[in-house]
Amino acid sequence: MYRAARRVASYGKRRLTVRLGGPERTMVVVVLAAVLAMASADTATVGASASNLRADLHISNADVGLLVAVTSLVGALGAVPYGLLADRVKRTWTLTLSVTFWGVAMIGSATAASFGDLLLWRMALGLVTAAAGPPVASLVGDYFPSTERGVIYSYILSGELLGAGIGFTVTGDISALSWRAAFVILGLAAFPLAVVLARLHEPERGGANPIVAVTSYGDASYGDEVATYAAPPPPPPASEPAESPGTDAQRLAAEAGIRPDDAVVREAARYRRMGLVASIRFVLSVRTNVALILSSAFGYYFLAGVQTFGVEFVRDRYHVGVALANLLMIAIGAGAVVGVVAAGPVSDALLHRGRIKARVQVPAVAATLTVVLFVPALLTTSVLTALPYVILAATALSAQNPPIDAARLDIMPFQLWGRAEGVRTLLRTLAQSLAPLLFGSLSDVIGLRNTFMVMLLPLAAAAWFLFRASHSYPADVATAVAAAEVIPPPETRPSRRR
Repeated sequence: MYRAARRVASYGKRRLTVRLGGPERTMVVVVLAAVLAMASADTATVGASASNLRADLHISNADVGLLVAVTSLVGALGAVPYGLLADRVKRTWTLTLSVTFWGVAMIGSATAASFGDLLLWRMALGLVTAAAGPPVASLVGDYFPSTERGVIYSYILSGELLGAGIGFTVTGDISALSWRAAFVILGLAAFPLAVVLARLHEPERGGANPIVAVTSYGDASYGDEVATYAAPPPPPPASEPAESPGTDAQRLAAEAGIRPDDAVVREAARYRRMGLVASIRFVLSVRTNVALILSSAFGYYFLAGVQTFGVEFVRDRYHVGVALANLLMIAIGAGAVVGVVAAGPVSDALLHRGRIKARVQVPAVAATLTVVLFVPALLTTSVLTALPYVILAATALSAQNPPIDAARLDIMPFQLWGRAEGVRTLLRTLAQSLAPLLFGSLSDVIGLRNTFMVMLLPLAAAAWFLFRASHSYPADVATAVAAAEVIPPPETRPSRRR
C-alpha cells in the first residue's frame, strides 16, 4: 500500500507539473494556493466546531457567526493599506510575515479560556489574514503570462476550496474531540509554508519577465521519460508598441477599434500626485471593476455562510450524523473544485477564439445556474435528492471566481494591481464578515433552511452585476492599456522629500 501510494503521488505530481508548465511554475501555484487555503480552512474549522464551541464556551449560533465575522471585519480594515504595500514593497516578504503571524494567532486562539479571549485572538487573526489577498493577486499578474491567467487562477483558487475541505474533514473531525487541538494543528501548518514563501523570488513588476512554461523537460524523479507541455504563445516583447497590446483581451479590443475612456486616462496621468484616497477613487472609477467587486462580494458572502453553517444545515435538514454530514460536504467540495479548475481554461479558450467578453460572460452564466440549482436542493428533505443539485450548484458557484480574477487584471493598470485587490478585498471581506453573523442571527429566528432561501437573493444580484459588466468590459480593457502608459513605474516615481 505504501509503494502504491508513492506511485500515485509521484504520478499526480508529474501530471500537475506537466500541466502547469514546469517545476518552478508548479511551486509558485501550489504555494499561493496554500496561502489562500489557510483562511478558508480556518473558517470551515470554526463552522465544523460550532457544536463544541457552543457547549464549551456557552455561546449561541450568533456568537459563532461573530467569531468568523470579527476576523473578516478586522481584515477588511487592513486590506487597502496592505494593497498599498503590495504596490511598493517586496510582496514575498509581506506574505512570509503574514503567514508566520497567522500561525501564531491560531495557536493563541487555542489557548483562549473564554469567549472574550477567543474574540481578541480572532481580531488579531483577521489583521494578518488581510495581508494575503493583494500580494497574491499582484504576484499572479507578474509571475505568469497574461494569456494564462484564467487557467492559473483556477489552480490557485482551488486552494480556497481544498482548505475548506480540510477544515470540514480533517480538523473538523479533530474538533469533535477538541476544538483547541484543531486550531493548534492549523497553526503549526503555517510555519513550513512561511519558510517556502521566503525562498520565492520576487518577480519583475508589470509582467515583463514572467515564468514561461517549458515545452519539455526531464527529471530524475520522473524516470527517463521526458514530459511535454503545450505552452501558450509567448507574450509580445516589452518593446512592442502600444498599438499591439500583449493580452488577448487587449489585442481584441485594439482590433475592434474600441476607444479607451479618456476621463479615466486623464485621471491616471495624475498618478504622480495620487495618494491612497485618490488611488481608491481611481480604482472605483472603472465601471467593470465595480461590477466585478460587487458580484464577487455577493458570491463570497453566500460561501462564507455555507462554510460556517453548512454542516449544521445538512445535519438538521437531512437528519444525518456529523460524520456523514462531513462526507457530504466533501462531495459538495469536490464539485466546487471541478468548477474552479474548469472555469479558467474555458474562459481562456473562448477568449483565444475571439470572444473578448468571455472572462465576464462565463461567470455570469455560472452565477445564474447557481441560483437555479440551489432552489430544489433547499426545498427537498431527502439527502439523495438534494445531493446532485447541491454538487452542481457548488460547481457553478465556484466557477465564477477564476475568470473574474483574471478579468480584473485585464481592466486595471499593473501599477495599481495591489491597491485594486485591496479595495476588492475590503468590500468582499466586509460581505464575508457580515455573512456568518447574519446567517446565524436570522437562523435563530426563521431556521437555517429559510435563511439559506433568503440568502439566494445576493447570488441573483451577483449574476445581474456580471451581465452588466459584460457591456463595459471591452472599453475598460482598452482604457487599462492607455492608463498603464501614462503611469510611471514605482522605481521612477519622484521622491516626496525636498
